[in-house]
Formats: sequence, structure tokens, C-alpha cells
Amino acid sequence: MRILLAFACYCLAFTAGAQDYYLFVGTYTSGDSKGIYVYRFNNATGTAQWVSNTDSCSNPSFLSLAPNGQYVYAVNETGGKQPGRVSAYRFDAQTGRLHFMNTQASGGDHPCFVTTDQTGKWVIAGNYTGGNLSALKVNPDGSLAPAAQIIQHEGSSANKQRQNKAHVHSTFFAPDFKQLLVPDLGMDKVMLYDFNPGNPQPLSTSKQAYVAAAPGSGPRHLVFHPNKQFVYVLEELSGTIKSYTYRNGKLEDLQVIATHPDDFKGQPGSADIHISPDGKFLYASNRGEENNLAIFTIDPGTGKLKANGYQAIPGKGPRNFIIDPSGKHLLVANQYTNNIVIYAVNTATGALTEQSQIAVPNPVCLKLLPIQVSH
Repeated sequence: MRILLAFACYCLAFTAGAQDYYLFVGTYTSGDSKGIYVYRFNNATGTAQWVSNTDSCSNPSFLSLAPNGQYVYAVNETGGKQPGRVSAYRFDAQTGRLHFMNTQASGGDHPCFVTTDQTGKWVIAGNYTGGNLSALKVNPDGSLAPAAQIIQHEGSSANKQRQNKAHVHSTFFAPDFKQLLVPDLGMDKVMLYDFNPGNPQPLSTSKQAYVAAAPGSGPRHLVFHPNKQFVYVLEELSGTIKSYTYRNGKLEDLQVIATHPDDFKGQPGSADIHISPDGKFLYASNRGEENNLAIFTIDPGTGKLKANGYQAIPGKGPRNFIIDPSGKHLLVANQYTNNIVIYAVNTATGALTEQSQIAVPNPVCLKLLPIQVSH
């Protein structure tokens, strides 16, 4: 009886820890890609199976999911004669298929980032070439209204090839959704905006309008620590992470650390940054000559990082990656080798072990949505 009871408890524990997800993949469509791909990711086995993809969608390089999981918003990273746009899709969780709803101008060329607020009423897009960000109101049916607000950045920095003008690279909400943090690669600044979803134009400059990065560093993406007290900004051009304390809506300098070994002499190409759900480890992807993930341990008291090694990736151009909510798996999208690599995470050491790969044309952005199982 004791053995049967123990086995039953084990089965219940395993079932409770197991969770399937829909995996959404944003891509560039200059090659064979049809746009947005949907897979079913098995968190128990670390494998994924294709479910569906859009028929055609121009460069949906970054995605955002509505809080209710019913809508997906994608940038269309184009410019010039085809100005940038943001498109809305309804997601059918029963079939795993996306249904196009509508599209609106993003307010600038080459939007490369999009995010949704906690109410699901606003979508914020960052336009890289346009050097601006836009706030689009979400209609009651989940479709998008035209941009209600466009904020233009002005400025440049030390790298004359990459920083001749403002380049908004991402738009991140603070954990309480009262602020929006906007890394601008061209200006070497992280801009701060207060967010009020009830206003017709929801964004206004915060009391601390920005924090400056070192000239030529190129802020790209950021991540908040789960304890909400620290912010880590990945700097693409210098291959560094700049850490800040975050209190009362203000950032204060904490640390700068390289994402590559001291003897690395190549051109950095840092791309994305994430923290394990338990707050113990930070990961950053490096493209260019490195094609790896830098792994850091996080001091729980001070928030400072310590280099913990590098995971070589079987692929080129690791862009975005994602850690599943359980912290058991990390998935990396390799833009130039058309593959997504799925790793098992050692939650004690932060080390990674490859489990499987998926072939996807020009993958860039990864998002996970829990699959609700009806009983």
C-alpha cells in the first residue's frame, strides 16, 4: 500500500509539474518563411511539434501575446516604400491557428519590438530606423486602432556607423506597469516614461527622463530581476551588461560586466537577455564570431553578476531566446542557420544540455503560451 501511495504521489507531482505550451516563432520572410509559426512544446520531454503557420506575413520579427492569450501582435519590420506596421491576430487555442484581424502603421520604419500592457488595452511598438515608439489602442475585439501617440527620439553617439541617429530597440514595461523603459541603441540611453493606460495618450516623460550608457555601447534589450529591485541592460555594440538598482521608478548604476571572455578580440554582437525564474542565473546571447550564450550567477543580496561560463550554440545568429516558466528549458532561435535549439537547464548550476532542435526558416522571436487542458 505504501509503495502504491508513493507511486501515486509521484505521478501527481509529475503531472503537476508537466505543462505543454504553444510556442510562437516570429521570423524574417526574406527566405522560405511564411511568417509566424506555431508549435506545441512538451515541457516534459523538451521537444516541439509543428501545429500551424500563417500563409504570408511580412517580417514578423517580434511578437507579443495579449494577457488573455487570445491575441498575438506582430511587428512587420519593413521600411522605406513599405513603412513599418503592427498586425493583430486572433489565436484559436483549440486548433492552434492564427487568424489575421488587421494591421496599422507603426509610426516609423523597421519596428523591431512590440509589447502589450497588463490590461490588454495598449500595444507599444519600437521603430528601430524611425528612432521612435508608438502606442496603439486595442479595440474591444482585439484588433488595433491607429497609433494614439508617437514619441520621437533625437540624438546620436560615438559609433558613426551604427549610432548616427536614434534607434529605439525595445520597449519594456516595469513589473508594476507604471513605467516603460526604452533602450535606444543610437543615443546610448535608456529612456523612461510613465504609463497611464486611462489617458488618451498613455506615455509621459518620467521624472528621471533617462540613464546614459557608455558612449558606443548600444543598449538593446533589458530584463528585470524577479525581485523587481534590479535591471540588467544588454549593450549590443560593446558586448556588455550594465546593471542598475531600481527603486521608486529610478535607476542607479550598479555594475558593468562583459558578455565574453577577457581575451575575446572580435566584434561583439549581443542580442537578448533573460533571467531564470528563480532569479539565480542570467543568460545573454552573443552573435557574430561567438554564437554562444554567456551564463552568469546573480548575487541575491547585491544583484551583481559573476561570469559562470559560456554555452556554444549549434547555429549562427542566436537572436532571441526564452526560458520556460518552470525554468527547466531554454530555447534559442538561430536566425542564420534556420534552427531553434532546446536545452535542458540544470537549475542548481545554470548549465545547459541540448535536448532537441526544430527546423524553422529565419527564426528570430520566441513566445510561450500555456495550453489549458479542459477536464
